Amino acid sequence: MSDYFPKVSKIKYEGPDSKNPLSFKHYNASEKVGDKTMAEHLRVAVAYWHTFCGTGGDPFGDQTMFRPWDEGGSDMEKAEKRLQAAFEFFTKLGVEYYCFHDRDIAPEGKDLAESNARLEKMCNMALQLQRDTGVKLLWGTANLFSNPRYMCGASTNPDPHVFAYAASQVKKMLEMTKMLGGVNYVFWGGREGYETLLNTDIERELDHLAKFLQMAADYKKEIGFEGQLLIEPKPKEPTKHQYDFDAATVIGFLKANGLDKDFKLNIEANHSTLAGHAFQHELATASANGMLGSIDANRGDLLLGWDTDQFSTDIYDAVAAMTVVLDQGGLAPGGLNFDAKVRRSSTDVEDLFHAHIGGMDTFALALKIAWKMKQDGILAKNIADRYAGYNSGIGAKIESGSATLKDMEEFVLANGEPKLVSGRQEMLENLVNQYILDLSR
Repeated sequence: MSDYFPKVSKIKYEGPDSKNPLSFKHYNASEKVGDKTMAEHLRVAVAYWHTFCGTGGDPFGDQTMFRPWDEGGSDMEKAEKRLQAAFEFFTKLGVEYYCFHDRDIAPEGKDLAESNARLEKMCNMALQLQRDTGVKLLWGTANLFSNPRYMCGASTNPDPHVFAYAASQVKKMLEMTKMLGGVNYVFWGGREGYETLLNTDIERELDHLAKFLQMAADYKKEIGFEGQLLIEPKPKEPTKHQYDFDAATVIGFLKANGLDKDFKLNIEANHSTLAGHAFQHELATASANGMLGSIDANRGDLLLGWDTDQFSTDIYDAVAAMTVVLDQGGLAPGGLNFDAKVRRSSTDVEDLFHAHIGGMDTFALALKIAWKMKQDGILAKNIADRYAGYNSGIGAKIESGSATLKDMEEFVLANGEPKLVSGRQEMLENLVNQYILDLSR
């Protein structure tokens, strides 16, 4: 095994009283929360692109992070060192999963054939490292947004040649994800949208997007890949408007095109807020439709307003998220992928550990809090009481679908004005706050 992180040994759980910054305070992989271990509940994954390919550069400044795995050698030699560093990181952090784009682990070649050959070589190396360490692939995906050929989109590009190139990349990455035992495959429409309607045929582009996804679903079956296909909503950036705007938009699109049985959603916190929604809203919308498949765990900065991809430290947000996850019975085969990057000024390799430790501890504590609330039934009881009127009488008739407008009128004429019933929002917020304060001690 490589030694790119010589100052860091295996990260251990030391409990909330520990003063060691390189230790878990709440994440204890083997701790039982109900009938599952914490690791089984959370299914934590590391995002390869931010953690091992990030350089700290942004639109206003150059690279600030100079990693030892990027020093010297050809692009492929650097890629091999980067992969070795990644698996050293996974094992020292103690996570079971990772996620990557094709171009994260294998640099693009002079043509598709060379790119595919490079990807195969790197995936075979990854497969051996998986076998050596026990680390698994949560999901794979193709980068259909960085190369200039995708400046006007991939599957929604006005040029069918570009569509074909993107489809070829997906074909290869589906094969590689299957070979690596990946349990999901993600589609993120990085540039599947438009900048102006002056040169855009929305109807045609949406039709092309649906056909592209249908091709992928068909090929998945053809090669016997049993993983879940996922779509990750995002409203904007880099395009002004993206077709996968939010959970409701994606669900409607999938249902309209007969794809809802093949795809679920991968919800990202930062993308939720960019769409003007709370993270919990997007999770709940997907879950209510039976389509919450996985989570990209991060956060944005509401004062900045773009996709800052910061590590999760907001315990209230995480508790809300885990409440939805527990209510639907878990995330498997999805998980919590930390699609987040250290800040531009966090330049030490050890900062990568600090960042992931903080995110994992946040969701571990949130899991325990959400589980305790679920066991005590505080939210479920209040919600059940609030909708109790639909359990019998006119409410049951409405829910059965047998009620008519005449029935509604007759009921109101006989029963008069409805009473005002408090939603008790502040009381419930105080209850949740108390659980967080009690279990955070």
